[in-house]
Amino acid sequence: MASLSALGVVVLATATACLTSGCSTLGYYLQSVGGHLDMVRAAKPVPDWLADPASPEALKQRLALSQRMRDWAVSELKLPDNASYRRYADLKRPAAVWNVVAAPELSLTLRTWCFPVVGCVGYRGYFDRAQADAYAAALKPEGLEVAVYGVPAYSTLGRLPFDWLADPLLNTFIQYPEGELARLIFHELAHQVAYAKDDTEFNESFATAVERIGGQRWLETQADAQARDDYARYDGRRQDFRRLTGAYRDRLDALYKSSAGDDEKRTRKAALMAALRAEYATMKAERWAGFSGYDAWFERANNASFGVLAAYNALVPGFERLYEREGRDFDRFYAEVRRLAGQTKAERRAALGATTSQGE
Repeated sequence: MASLSALGVVVLATATACLTSGCSTLGYYLQSVGGHLDMVRAAKPVPDWLADPASPEALKQRLALSQRMRDWAVSELKLPDNASYRRYADLKRPAAVWNVVAAPELSLTLRTWCFPVVGCVGYRGYFDRAQADAYAAALKPEGLEVAVYGVPAYSTLGRLPFDWLADPLLNTFIQYPEGELARLIFHELAHQVAYAKDDTEFNESFATAVERIGGQRWLETQADAQARDDYARYDGRRQDFRRLTGAYRDRLDALYKSSAGDDEKRTRKAALMAALRAEYATMKAERWAGFSGYDAWFERANNASFGVLAAYNALVPGFERLYEREGRDFDRFYAEVRRLAGQTKAERRAALGATTSQGE
């Protein structure tokens, strides 16, 4: 699973706040600043890569495609027209950052970490895998289940000064199937449209809704038949994954909220996890022709893994209904989302819930 985390302005703006206020986690902020600066320093404008004879032809084709997507995102999806995704960097690693997430043994509620400017989020990001693993290991003695996963891209929300600090295209995702590349770019740009402090679920679900709407429109109007077929296979497996994990997430959540004792919960939890892995093995063999891209997720699945899934999808239906209610007009849709972002979390949930129910 590709998890598209909005790391936010914790990269620089939060670091500045920490440095001026005597933050106790100075090392964490410094690695955030250093990691982002290393990344943008490695980036060059896309035209430079296209003009360089040493650039592989396959890379040039993908970069050219990305710029068509970037222009289309502005003209058709009304997403921000700025320096984001106009530069490219090869980081020589498989992920932009690695996120650490944690949840209790008998709960799917993620631990949150709070930062100046961006508020509280359900993950902690590291530019170095070893640092992420070390932090995850330090959480386990607290009785938490932890997960570390690579993130191909993140958003600085369009709030950083200077074009050279803008979010670049990266080797971590540039070779994605065409439909998925489009969705990723649209997702990350959507984070620049609206951001609700202390509400990861709202922010990620909104960006996911934009990527789904925009990605589908791109495939229908801009992609060729081969790209649509490639994406259909890719997305078909993802939908199977979501259906399977969503069903078991609901079962686990119901178990944890039940009146059963902790020992009974542990026993039934173990049975559910075994059943999950058995059902996945069957699906992999019968529907996916042995495709193994999700093996690692199922091998390491725990409460933290399931907690992450909800953050990206829980409110998507509400946003999709809101888009329809606003006449499929992106300007009106974004204006309403920004209005919701300024409300309380409870008011946002009520509004999106009403939107969902009205559309049923």
